Amino acid sequence: MRDVDVAIVGAGAAGLSLAHRLARTASARRPSVLLLDAPPGPLRPPSRTWCFWEPGPGPYDAALTAVWQRLRVHTPEGRSVEDDMAPLRYKMIRSEDFEAFVARELSHSGQVRRLEATVESVDGIPDGAEIRARTAGGRPLTVRARWVFDSRPLGSLPAARTTLLQHFHGWFVRAARPVFDPDVIDLMDFRIPQPPHGLAFGYVLPTGPQEALVEYTEFSGAALSRTDYEAALHHYTRNVLGLGPFEVISTETGVIPMTDAPFARRTAPSVFRIGAAGGATRPSTGYTFAAVQRQTRAVAAALAAGRHPLPPPAHSARSRVMDAVLLRALDSGRVDGAAVFSRLFSHVPAERLLRFLDGRTRLHEDLSIGVRTPVLPMLRSAVDLARLPRRPFPR
Repeated sequence: MRDVDVAIVGAGAAGLSLAHRLARTASARRPSVLLLDAPPGPLRPPSRTWCFWEPGPGPYDAALTAVWQRLRVHTPEGRSVEDDMAPLRYKMIRSEDFEAFVARELSHSGQVRRLEATVESVDGIPDGAEIRARTAGGRPLTVRARWVFDSRPLGSLPAARTTLLQHFHGWFVRAARPVFDPDVIDLMDFRIPQPPHGLAFGYVLPTGPQEALVEYTEFSGAALSRTDYEAALHHYTRNVLGLGPFEVISTETGVIPMTDAPFARRTAPSVFRIGAAGGATRPSTGYTFAAVQRQTRAVAAALAAGRHPLPPPAHSARSRVMDAVLLRALDSGRVDGAAVFSRLFSHVPAERLLRFLDGRTRLHEDLSIGVRTPVLPMLRSAVDLARLPRRPFPR
């Protein structure tokens, strides 16, 4: 039996971010913290890349793989739109580098302990919660905590009116000759075949003149087979980008739900969900890392001040409504997703559009961006939402 003030379940982006912030808390109220991480095996997520944007330097700059200030979008017709994001910077961090960075920080703090264990249950009890787990060696473990923050992926998605999947497969490539501009990312490249519903695009993050992460990304109702992803990437790298000879250094694959489902941030009086399980993923884009930072920053500040640490909503109510309308418009086929995003990036400054995608714009800015979309199909999609039932997403 172990008693702690705070238990964090899961050591992905959300769990590590919260542990890191609590370890750096400069307050007389410094809670004891236990970070429970699954042992190596199927419960640990695979290595992945997280991207986000923020103005100027940030707390994780020492762990970044690369930083850019210019982005480019290619329309389906082949026209290129390039813009400067200043004062924002687009940042890329690999999960293994983020974990190593946080581990170094935690090693200097006696406040956060880390333990490998498979969590089997989290239950509310009077004045706290009880975690039942099993260590890597199979020994039963019980932890009682005043507060528990659970970042484990959900077993199933909440019922929703619309759920699409953002699914992708990427290659870290090294070309035989300089073919990339290290100063510019290709955020969306629509010069590839589009699915009947949703959209597909290429995504290029160059880390040098000959190195880049090249991904095929699709928003649709179901993921593809590995063979289909590979075929799409071969087409994109050879026929669209014209890379010539290259080698694939490593790969990454992922599936991110894009849903208008409501996510519970609290499952018991002292048990909270954080990260994607707590609704941090932006439904219209799939970006999660920046919202995780806002969420964990608020939790750490509340604990330091002795306030109730319920995580705040990751995205505003207005943002969630706009996302629900866009998802419905894409899923119904009323709008051409590639055309919508191409038009937005062609007519809205990149910095304002990125703030919009992060839910950081004001109402008048949202309205000015909204008129750049197909207004009537969007309005019809908004009307749809009032009568659509919420249904479970098939697993």
